[in-house]
Amino acid sequence: MWQDEAFTYDMAHRTLPDLWATLGGADAVHGLYYLLMHGVFRLWDGGLVALRLPSVLAMAGAAAGVAALGRRLAGPRAGLAGGLVFALLPAVQRYAQEGRSYALVTALVVAGTWTLVRACGSRRRLWWICYFALALLSCLLHEFAVLAPAAHGVALLAARASRAVLVCWATAVCATAAAVAPLVLLSLGQSGQVAWIEVSPGGDVLGFALIAGVGVLCAAVHRRSGSGGGAPPRGLPGGRRPPAGTPATLALPLLLVPPAALLLASLVKPLYVDRYVLYAQAGLALLVGAALDALWRSGRARPAVALATAAAVLAAVGPVGTQLRGPQSRTDDVGAIAEAVREAALPGDGVLFLPAGRRVWTFGHEPATYGAVDLALAEPRQRAHTLLDTEVPAAVIPGRVLHVSRVVVVREPDRERHEASARDEAKKAALREHFTRCARSSVGTARIEVYEHGDHC
Repeated sequence: MWQDEAFTYDMAHRTLPDLWATLGGADAVHGLYYLLMHGVFRLWDGGLVALRLPSVLAMAGAAAGVAALGRRLAGPRAGLAGGLVFALLPAVQRYAQEGRSYALVTALVVAGTWTLVRACGSRRRLWWICYFALALLSCLLHEFAVLAPAAHGVALLAARASRAVLVCWATAVCATAAAVAPLVLLSLGQSGQVAWIEVSPGGDVLGFALIAGVGVLCAAVHRRSGSGGGAPPRGLPGGRRPPAGTPATLALPLLLVPPAALLLASLVKPLYVDRYVLYAQAGLALLVGAALDALWRSGRARPAVALATAAAVLAAVGPVGTQLRGPQSRTDDVGAIAEAVREAALPGDGVLFLPAGRRVWTFGHEPATYGAVDLALAEPRQRAHTLLDTEVPAAVIPGRVLHVSRVVVVREPDRERHEASARDEAKKAALREHFTRCARSSVGTARIEVYEHGDHC
């Protein structure tokens, strides 16, 4: 379990009144997800398995949805290939086994995309009502899911959809935006929670460019095969082309528009994190599936396609899949860190966190449970209705530190630089003036240091 999952676990185990009160000041963007997980744990408090099971099931449903979309747009083989490709994508494997909302959002976006295709080919209003409901649910689970309907709009324009279809889509999107607006306004007041985001040109931008390039290449292969031209896909009822267009018409906007929009917004305020638009991977899977089907039908490329596919599958389920399912795939391991802190601390020792947010590493294993003292703690988070425990004023901290002869410091240097505060400076000053560092160890990004009072160990 890493720190984000620790927040899920902690929030989902609070009472409903406490949860509601906390969301008014922090993490409102994940409120519906925490409520859902609260219900899961009320039914079965199965620890890490219960925490991750909804994500596993949701991503399995998303894979089935991608296969259904590919079948409807390009035929059975393209659908099967797209669904399997989706399940093997590293990002999908990662978030399929993580206790956060991203897998559920992806499943809802995929379901909404399939519903849009059905709505475009039907005169029944029920499909548009379902599309609105799915879009609303996905946006309530995570606000950046609103970029998926925007991608759908681009796809409809590219497919030259009828005026009636565009009106129905616009009505559903406007209704979704109106319903989500209160949550957006509330979360704008909590924007400090994303102050840690930094967009890297060499990582984020280049990564998006590479994935976009693969998607565009796959679309070109599919078009060149003739499937994107006059001949309708073989797997469609009655040999008709879907009103929502070809796989490339629908999948390219889904792949490109959400991450590109977040990257552009990051020029003003950094907001881009790939998992926030994880559902864009469905567009990539659709394009790769359609391209594989096109290459297979060409006949001459079958040996190369079979060899490349086998190598990709072996890599995805072998070294890549193994790495993604190990602790090293996470930025931290809260269980391992909490155990290391417990081993370093003796009864009566003080514990300090630098910065204060690193208390998340000891959620459920607080210093008090093994006889140590959290020196800066003012009020537990559950009682204060906050995401993190509340600390005492900076002026009080030195006096508390001097009451103990030994201090265990839990710190993350990178976070210290971005989350500097007067309280943290008071902690450092007290240690620097009155204590000597006698031991130091690392667990992932965590640094655990032991200080003893005086000028020697």
